[in-house]
Amino acid sequence: MNSVNLAYSFDTSVLGPALPTLLDGLWLTLEISTIVIVASAVLGFPLAVARMSKIEVIRWPAQFYIEVFRCTPLLIQLLWVFYALPALLGLDLPGKLSIIIALTAHLTAFMSETYRAGMQSVPVEQIEAAHMLRLNRVQILRHIIVPQAFRQQIPTILSLNVSMFKDTSLVSALGLADLTFQGNILSSQTYRPMEIFTLVAVLYFVIAFPATLLTSYIERRLITSGSRGAQPPTSGLRGTLARLRPGQRPPALANPALKSVLKPEGV
Repeated sequence: MNSVNLAYSFDTSVLGPALPTLLDGLWLTLEISTIVIVASAVLGFPLAVARMSKIEVIRWPAQFYIEVFRCTPLLIQLLWVFYALPALLGLDLPGKLSIIIALTAHLTAFMSETYRAGMQSVPVEQIEAAHMLRLNRVQILRHIIVPQAFRQQIPTILSLNVSMFKDTSLVSALGLADLTFQGNILSSQTYRPMEIFTLVAVLYFVIAFPATLLTSYIERRLITSGSRGAQPPTSGLRGTLARLRPGQRPPALANPALKSVLKPEGV
């Protein structure tokens, strides 16, 4: 009996011809991601305000909307908006528009909860002081709550945006010619799925990884700026790489006296 050779030979010659098609798909992925991120960043704020409203007829529908989109799979939402929504409304929605609506509705729910968490983290003493200064609700939101909440939640917002960029790969199930869809087509044409999808993964990584580094850097800057007495970051290339490394935290407080002052009581 002849032995069967199961060794796989990685053929890089298919990558060059496939790259232009994949870049076309990447451009469509970036276009959809940008529209969805901008729209959800705008729509998430009024939804968060409605979620915190003391009026039940405003608060409960907002909470219901948020929970529906947070507790159901994104692929199911895409399929429902793509197939069921046009039938219910009696409209002929373009496929690309349906996908943008579904992704925006999904990300808006998570954005609103991020905004709400940031706004509720503002110390109540500052809001009480604003009331004593006779600032109305709009002024309090504009000058006190929103700047602090947005600054605190920037890392979370960026993380949600990176996740949405990756989740756009699900739209390939609906026939939209995004990066993943183009990869599927090329892999079936060339019979080299390992090479094609490796290149697809590299293209996703090239976009997502710098964004995650930026998220970690901003988070670290926010933590460092809020830590009085923290050691200054190390200079040079090594310090720069250390600050960009995901998961890295700012150094401990240098002054032991400050440690005792900032240490919570009973710890």
